[in-house]
Amino acid sequence: MSDDTTCGGSTDEANSMETTGAETGTSACGATTDGGTATDTGGSGDAAPGSACGASSGSSDASGSSSCGGSSSATDEKVEATVDDFEADPGRLVAVGLGPGHADGMTARAKSSLADAEHIVGYTTYIDLIPDEITEQADELYDTPMCGEVSRTEEAIDRALAGHDVAIVGSGDPNVYALAGLALEILESKGATASMVDFEVVPGVPAAQSCGARLGAPLVNDSVSVSLSDHLTPMDEIESRLHAVAGEGFTISIYNPWSRKRRENWETACEILREHRADDTPVGIVHGAGREDEEIEITTLGELESYGETDLVDMTTTVVVGNEETYVWDDRMVTPRGYETKYDY
Repeated sequence: MSDDTTCGGSTDEANSMETTGAETGTSACGATTDGGTATDTGGSGDAAPGSACGASSGSSDASGSSSCGGSSSATDEKVEATVDDFEADPGRLVAVGLGPGHADGMTARAKSSLADAEHIVGYTTYIDLIPDEITEQADELYDTPMCGEVSRTEEAIDRALAGHDVAIVGSGDPNVYALAGLALEILESKGATASMVDFEVVPGVPAAQSCGARLGAPLVNDSVSVSLSDHLTPMDEIESRLHAVAGEGFTISIYNPWSRKRRENWETACEILREHRADDTPVGIVHGAGREDEEIEITTLGELESYGETDLVDMTTTVVVGNEETYVWDDRMVTPRGYETKYDY
């Protein structure tokens, strides 16, 4: 999850951030993995070599020009421990969505789930978004830098299999460009089951919704989301999806729109959208929704590509492209739901 982070939203950091270094380490259920840090606030003690939970997260080596910024990257991260390596009764694993990135945007259920967790695991930036009164009462915090999704998720699973109540966090929603699916995949690869660790997803407000709210009412009819990150999805597939949805009447929320390593993706996306939609189509740009550096601008599709050269569009931005019926009224985007065709008002 993104999430990001995208608009303080739901993309995980492999899509939402850039890095140039390889990450190495060994999972130690409280030790460092992928350059991460474990903050012990009352946990079970020093970590031994290998995994104190019986796990052995594989290290990763960057074999491309970027370890998480583009499609040429590859890693050797491997899931090695299995459920048979753990002797304790399994604990609990909850994937928690933090929403747009500020305490007021977190749901009460998310706050409650984090308060109940013994261990909280996440990307460093996401851990920093959690209110202090929650992190201070956790037994342990475990955070890693960007691009440690696999090893970090395995660390959370290993802690749960070792008997702890664990929350793994991300911005936005765990099911939108985030780690809920990865957690289930790794559980399956270990020979475990979701019910074994009482796995649960606690939803959060995704970036498209939090950014749409800042723009007015652009998403009230059929809408889709497309990420421009080719870290996990090849660019030719992204282009095909853009052609498919741009030719229909969807409003389109674009995640992960621009980074230094793949500015061509942004330019290509703008070209594809202009093939299918008029240049005067309203487009909303929201940078850092709900955060101190929030910026909002409404422009047109014809002008959109030029924003790739500004600070407004980066990996913390979500772009909302209107459909043929979307219009701007009083500095707000409006996409009619269709009531005007049936009612007089």
